Amino acid sequence: MTARVLVVDDIFANVKLLEAKLTAEYFDVVTAMNGSDALAICDQGLCDIVLLDVMMPGMDGFEVCRRLKNSPATAHLPIVMVTALDQPSDRLKGLDAGADDFLTKPVDDTALFARVRSLVRLKAVTDELRTRALTSREYGLIGDPLVLATAETGLDSRILLIDDRASSHERLTASLSQYHQVTVESDATQALVLAGEEDFDIAIVSLDLEGVDGLRVCSQLRSVERTRNMAVLMLAEADDRSRVLRGLEIGVNDFLTRPVDRNELLARVRSQARRKRFSDRLREAVQESMEMAVTDALTGLHNRRYLDTQLAALFDESLRRGKHLSVLVMDIDKFKPINDTYGHDAGDEVLREFAKRVRSQTRGIDIVARFGGEEIVVVIPDTGIDIAQIVAERIRLSVHDDRFAIHQEARQIPVTVSIGVASRQPGDTSAQDMLKRADLALYRAKDQGRNQVVSTAA
Repeated sequence: MTARVLVVDDIFANVKLLEAKLTAEYFDVVTAMNGSDALAICDQGLCDIVLLDVMMPGMDGFEVCRRLKNSPATAHLPIVMVTALDQPSDRLKGLDAGADDFLTKPVDDTALFARVRSLVRLKAVTDELRTRALTSREYGLIGDPLVLATAETGLDSRILLIDDRASSHERLTASLSQYHQVTVESDATQALVLAGEEDFDIAIVSLDLEGVDGLRVCSQLRSVERTRNMAVLMLAEADDRSRVLRGLEIGVNDFLTRPVDRNELLARVRSQARRKRFSDRLREAVQESMEMAVTDALTGLHNRRYLDTQLAALFDESLRRGKHLSVLVMDIDKFKPINDTYGHDAGDEVLREFAKRVRSQTRGIDIVARFGGEEIVVVIPDTGIDIAQIVAERIRLSVHDDRFAIHQEARQIPVTVSIGVASRQPGDTSAQDMLKRADLALYRAKDQGRNQVVSTAA
């Protein structure tokens, strides 16, 4: 997978060297010689990943990293710090600033390219969610999901530790449990079952499980729908370079080498928890916007757009399979006088309660949608006219028999509903034919005195 890589270094020779190496691997390269220019390039969305030197005049790499990770516009960008600093404290400082990795010069080209490709692949998933969430925000369907996502601390995450060395997992648990919830499972098969059943943020997998290929476990976590979005970290020996690189290729998020430094463990886990929850927040925002796009805000029922799409699909299916399909069109009787007499707030209360009562008398597979104003349509699959009439009468009685509370339950008023019923007939060419007959039946119910069910079969 190719990408646009931003190389940031104040030494021209270093920039040109990395640029040449990355270009040879078919990456597009953008360069910056200082932190301010790097921030500007990232703010404009001109790169997919940042290779960032630490030692720069003015604004050092740590500060650049912090600013990028604390901004909703750039928090999703992967950052790899590439520096001559090689002390554990330097690595920890970079990870604490939000860096996804910290590579020491001279950089191993194979390791660098594997890390870049891995981070770009993971970012591609986030980018799609981010684009959808931002589109929903621009249409006014949701607020700003990036602000909440960026504010995530990465603490109190649920961690599944898959490690069969008692001394190892006891030490790791002692370090992690101060800030996170840790579940230890030494059996790989049971761990995969547990991962699918419970909602973990992160799995930490030892590559040296007895009789089990740790990479296979990582691969299975990535391939199963239930665990696909979980962050996965590998635990590897310091000389197990080939398997670490292979793990990055198959989608593992990060790795730690033994002996594990406690502070680095905490920093990497926190970073992965933040990234995972960032994606979760975006995913939730996208789902919320999708629901809002097909949901009536007042009643919580499906809206007209959803009804039109689903009714057409159900009509075609019933025609193809030769199955029954019925529709109810209902309207609150004398709704305008309710608004005029008691106010529009009371009218809204009546509509919400009306929707609740209609929904309580239908099945999960039935479609209940607000058609407009005080009118609701119920689509009943696999149901003929006779049963549809029974459902309609049940709805009518649920509305008629109990008064509706208004003015925050300070007052109760009687409400009735008229309902028209129709089923698909052999001569129907579209769902609109059936809907029109139900609508005509509704008008007959109104003309005949309201508070009744009229069927086109009558």
